[in-house]
Amino acid sequence: MADYQELFRENAPEWPYPVNYGKENEISTDVLVIGGGVAGCHAAINAAKRGVKVAIVEKGATVRSGSSGAGVDHWGDAFTNPCSKIDPDQLANRPRKEGVVPLYRNGIVRYITMRESWDALLDVEEMGLEFRDVEDEFAGAPFRDDKTRIMFAYDYEGKTNIRVRSGAKIKPVLHKELKRLGVKIYDRIMGTALLTEGGKQGGRIIGTMGVNIRTGEFYIFKAKATVLTTAQFSGIWVFSTEHIGFASHLDDPNCVGEGSAMAWKAGAELTLMERSRGPVAGGFNWPRFGTGSPTNTWYPCTIVDANGKEVPWVDRKGNVLKTLEERTSNWQSAQPTPELPELIRRGEYVLPLFADLPSMPEHERRAIFGLMVGNEGKTRIPIYDIYTRGGFDPDKDMLQTPLISREAGGEGLGPPMWRTGAAGGGWSGGGLVVDWDLRTNLEGLYAAGNQVGACSGGHPGAAATGRYAGRKAAAYARTVDDTVPDRQQIDEEKARVYEAVGRDGDIGWKELHAGISRVMQIYCGEYKSDKMLRTGLWWLNSIRESEAARTYVRNPHELERYLECLTRLTVSEIIIHASLARKASSRPLDFKRIDHPVPDPPEWNKFLTVSLENGDLKIGELPDNFWVLPPYAPTHRENYEKHCGLED
Repeated sequence: MADYQELFRENAPEWPYPVNYGKENEISTDVLVIGGGVAGCHAAINAAKRGVKVAIVEKGATVRSGSSGAGVDHWGDAFTNPCSKIDPDQLANRPRKEGVVPLYRNGIVRYITMRESWDALLDVEEMGLEFRDVEDEFAGAPFRDDKTRIMFAYDYEGKTNIRVRSGAKIKPVLHKELKRLGVKIYDRIMGTALLTEGGKQGGRIIGTMGVNIRTGEFYIFKAKATVLTTAQFSGIWVFSTEHIGFASHLDDPNCVGEGSAMAWKAGAELTLMERSRGPVAGGFNWPRFGTGSPTNTWYPCTIVDANGKEVPWVDRKGNVLKTLEERTSNWQSAQPTPELPELIRRGEYVLPLFADLPSMPEHERRAIFGLMVGNEGKTRIPIYDIYTRGGFDPDKDMLQTPLISREAGGEGLGPPMWRTGAAGGGWSGGGLVVDWDLRTNLEGLYAAGNQVGACSGGHPGAAATGRYAGRKAAAYARTVDDTVPDRQQIDEEKARVYEAVGRDGDIGWKELHAGISRVMQIYCGEYKSDKMLRTGLWWLNSIRESEAARTYVRNPHELERYLECLTRLTVSEIIIHASLARKASSRPLDFKRIDHPVPDPPEWNKFLTVSLENGDLKIGELPDNFWVLPPYAPTHRENYEKHCGLED
């Protein structure tokens, strides 16, 4: 092994950029946004509109970074658009039936998204993004409102999900607006640690530190207010990119959890970190959305078997939906019959299955493969362009669709230990606890998008909460003075960041990452127990002391990947601490404790919180609807109107 690594190091290609490890660069701003995805861009834009100095720190290139960097096909939760038939207040304040287990979604984020999603879409339209059917390509289609030229997806009755005609251009449009407003953009810089007042855990956040992943230079960003928008973590349970491909990930694989790890070390409170889920239908297709499917981007495509026999669609009560119109008015419950695996076993349907685009009405066929596949992130080039150049014709050809049952041999599904942090798809994963100002428990630190715990807002949620957090951070920044960072804190972080540079190690970052993922698969997989979880913590600590201390770094790219592994170590530890704290199984959390097998006992229907206080682990809890309990007002609208800051 050592001989192989030595040969590998000796034959490394020459690094193409000048390297200046340790060189310090100091930047001062009013509002600092960490993460240049959709939430970060909207936060920076809205802060800059309020007259404060704004800077963005982004590990990639802001023009295309983040989970929506390659595009967006639909814009959900637009409840205030002129065609919507759904009242956001009625939906938000709908009482939960007695005995019903909570879904663990953040009511603050949910309501802000419902109130501001449409406004955020109008913002990007004003910036130059065309989302309406301005060329009347779909005039007369049942999903189009001919007066406003808005096109709707999924639910043609409620009209709250909007198709985005040129969604593939969303990030370049936001990037152009950032530059127009004078926002300072610092690309290729990886945030590594938050600066705290006096260098103390739990102190006011006064900026961040980071490293340039091309030059290796060290950056110190001083700020009056900081907004974290680095999304949720990925790659905790699954590493084998060569096997499943980066294109299989729902979110940007560069989102490894730096924001959560930095906030944790600074003393921030996190919640829902114990939540994860196994692979979902289509989650491991290669590439994503490259096979036909009746859901999400492909909704509501007709599915047929190998003999052309159509698979019936049903609602949640099992009633057969006979027409396409019924599918698009029951979209929250409409699905191909869940009895399909059994019907296949009985021989009533013959594999393989196909997405039958040719049988769809022309407007639906062109909307699915043109509007949706043509603008969804990760499908514009690998699916729409390449398939089309390869000869695929949606008017004539069908695409094989994955069977969505593991028991029936479903493709596209990995083993249950290949878990994700549960972001996206209506699920909400772990992240920061925020109040109605989107402020964390740390003064000066705000969060938006999937950085927030229990956030399930997707692209519109990121945009809406980003614009909201940007306003709040700007207002706060005007009330405080600059603070000088603690030199000892800076020196300690520099020592940590560069510790592996020049080390004569025998382990590469890939091996380190694979080892961490394997520990999480075994000891914090589908089934958990106190003994297994504690053994997992022991192994993670062992990796930190041994393998991580033997990992070599040859250039700034490997430094980035090594630091990401340390981040994943920290995030994995947080996940296990939270999993130990929840001593009950839970169906909505996909959380299975074999030593506490009873699912969702009423006393455990609550959010658990984890944080560090003076270096010690602190476990807390919040009611499952804490956002409408004292000290907050009893309705979402009252809290929103009191805190939204639109009058500033």
